[in-house]
Amino acid sequence: MSMPRFRDTGEGSFYADYLYDQIVPKGHFLRHLQAVIPWEDYGRQLLACYKGGGEYGRPPWDPVLMLKVLLLAQLYQLSRRDTEAYINENIPAKWFLGLAIDQPAPDYSTIADFQSRLVKNRKADVFKKLLDDLIVLARLKGVVFGSIQIVDSVHVIADVNTQKDDHRDEEGKPRRDPAAQWGVKHKRKVRDEEGRVKQVPEYFYGYKQHTSMNAESGLVTSLTHTSGNAYDGHQLPRLIDHDLSLGLPISIVTADKAYDDGNNHYFLELRKLNSAIRLNEFRTAPTNRHRDVWLDLEQTPEYWTGLKKRGRIEAKFGEAKTQHGLRRCRAIGMLAFQAQSYLTAIAMNLKRMVLLLRGVRFGNGLSAPAAA
Repeated sequence: MSMPRFRDTGEGSFYADYLYDQIVPKGHFLRHLQAVIPWEDYGRQLLACYKGGGEYGRPPWDPVLMLKVLLLAQLYQLSRRDTEAYINENIPAKWFLGLAIDQPAPDYSTIADFQSRLVKNRKADVFKKLLDDLIVLARLKGVVFGSIQIVDSVHVIADVNTQKDDHRDEEGKPRRDPAAQWGVKHKRKVRDEEGRVKQVPEYFYGYKQHTSMNAESGLVTSLTHTSGNAYDGHQLPRLIDHDLSLGLPISIVTADKAYDDGNNHYFLELRKLNSAIRLNEFRTAPTNRHRDVWLDLEQTPEYWTGLKKRGRIEAKFGEAKTQHGLRRCRAIGMLAFQAQSYLTAIAMNLKRMVLLLRGVRFGNGLSAPAAA
């Protein structure tokens, strides 16, 4: 079996190595990032994206290099065109990718095509594996994971003009992104004309990312993905079972009222885990004949310990939206959304791991390599 052939990057030349050693600071974020992950382990999995596995035809870009390109785009919230320009103008980014200083970056159409290949070949599993590997690697390197796991969901707006989509519906044409659905973002209190306060739902059209995060490490450990109209409570068992398969030392699971489902409490009991799911008011209401069991739950120290940590996931969602563009989908379809979601979680985890393992904090989420 012949070996795959990749495009020459000019890596390893004396001139390039000398300049990189002089210019790229030893403490640069991308140097830390290069050291944290065994990048080459993902090359073979990604070769399936290339016809012939890179063994014949025109030599493609090394898929590991392209994976790093996608992560740079997610880390710095760049469009495909901006990613190409960023790499061409940024010496630390070229060093991270293994490009010679005078080697042009992959062009924006190549970057877009590579991600499309991942989605088309259902290689979002590569991102899932990378996320799993990061958690295993973090534990092996000494990152401390606590006993409290936080579960919540974040809504992501589909890359669709809903008014135009409605016109397509009226004309009998398929919707642009049929996997997306209308869902409730949240409810807000308003006063009606008579001064009475009532709750009014706010809707969005898109998807949900269901997330499990370890409260102590601050690392996202598990994800599931649904359309915007999915019931949050059904996702908790899948998330926690996956966390347990990673060997996390969980003893308490906390979540908001959207997860207060009898099946979830029973699931946690079967797994010998303490429930810190915030209870809905009807659980402890005097009219509930079974209120005693819920009053007993409210008296446990684990319940309140978990709830005190629950809000930490909101800051993580804020980071995902404001720093990494998870507010809106970048492409059409569930598979594309999954890829974006995993890349966002991976980017945030990488930043967090560098902080925990190297003790280096980066302003606005990252250092500013553009100035290097």
